[in-house]
Amino acid sequence: MSNIWDNIAENLKKAFGEAEKRRQSDLIKLASLPHLLSFIKDMGTDDLLLLLDQARKIKKRKNPKFPPINGDMYDTKSLLPPEELAILERVRTFMLNEVEPIATEFWLKGEFPFQILPKFKELGICGLTYEKQYGGQQRSNLLEGLIGEEIARVDVSTCTFFGVHSGLAMNSINYCGSDEQKREFIPKMIKMEKIGAFALTEPDVGSAISMGMTTTCTRDGDTWTINGQKKWIGNATFADYIIVWAKDTDSHQVKGFIVDRETAGLTTEKIEDKMSLRIVQNAIITLKDVKVKEERRLQKADTFKDTARVLKTTRAGVAWQAVGCARGAYEHTLDYTMKRQQFGRPVAGFQITQDLLAQMLSQLTAMQCMVARLSQIDDLGKMVDEQASLAKVFCTVGCRAITSMSRELMGANGILVSNKVARFLGDAEALYSYEGTKQINSLVVGRAITGMSAFT
Repeated sequence: MSNIWDNIAENLKKAFGEAEKRRQSDLIKLASLPHLLSFIKDMGTDDLLLLLDQARKIKKRKNPKFPPINGDMYDTKSLLPPEELAILERVRTFMLNEVEPIATEFWLKGEFPFQILPKFKELGICGLTYEKQYGGQQRSNLLEGLIGEEIARVDVSTCTFFGVHSGLAMNSINYCGSDEQKREFIPKMIKMEKIGAFALTEPDVGSAISMGMTTTCTRDGDTWTINGQKKWIGNATFADYIIVWAKDTDSHQVKGFIVDRETAGLTTEKIEDKMSLRIVQNAIITLKDVKVKEERRLQKADTFKDTARVLKTTRAGVAWQAVGCARGAYEHTLDYTMKRQQFGRPVAGFQITQDLLAQMLSQLTAMQCMVARLSQIDDLGKMVDEQASLAKVFCTVGCRAITSMSRELMGANGILVSNKVARFLGDAEALYSYEGTKQINSLVVGRAITGMSAFT
């Protein structure tokens, strides 16, 4: 019986060997023009056209000519006048040349690249919308938003540093400070000669800060004494001015103060174990009997409603940051799919890949159009809280979705920080939570559209 199976196996081996020789022989014949012509001369017209069509498709798939990568399909930047477009292009050049080459390195180290600050200052993009008497340029909020997108497109941490300084800290003085305070502090901050931080959130109080603030301030003559702790304070380890919010022990209303970081009794402890915005120097601030003169109290900050004015503007800024984060992830992923080869061709040519890319781009485009319109409304002086909150909710939720799809498309390589998308994925989580969580901002919108407050 075993001889029968041995004979069958031997015959099969010979048959396969002869077939392989014939296949190789046919390929050799087809490699020369005479034999190729002989092979196709008896083919019908339809078969020949089909053969040529398939050959062209195979060639294109293996050696495609990709279009330029563009995450702004609806060309929102074209809404800017030429002089503002030129500013935006300078920002892009700076981010690509100075920040992108080092962003991943410093993100992994959890350090801030102070070497970028001299050229950052030269851009002159702080206080773009401010009055010229304070050193501003009276530019559009749309330009400011697009600049935020452009910075976050490369590195969200750098954008957060900039947003804390030029948004939260400077706007606190601009909205809540006296004319004298504006003249004293804003010009130096616009030139980035002095850097600002914003201390509102506390270790045990986040979303409930308006009612549950535990940091206190007590007045004694011309001096205020501040006691308490603040947490997640960006730029706090190196900022010159920290805007500290505290509850007056007398009136129980929230007050704001411009506090020098070197003031006695104020200490900062850097938060080390973050998975998000690792370049941003977040800290816990402890204030123990910190003395601040009345002249450093923000003269137009009398209740938390004044603080909320600052947050309304910066929530719009965070929506723009989310757009930039999502755009950076999308563009890096698109580039990756064009270069990544599987089954002999780029994965960009696969149906599932293109479906996911289209989903990402449609979400990104909707986000861009929303924030562009929001900035136009702001330029008209008509932006209200619920409009800023709606954009913050929609864009940060969309950012999470896009960065997640980016990681999915890149497979295992997507978890490598060196491939950049993992950095955007982590940073999206911070955008989703700060400047009011998704749920808090949803309640702001809900209150406006129903006329009923669901806040407890």
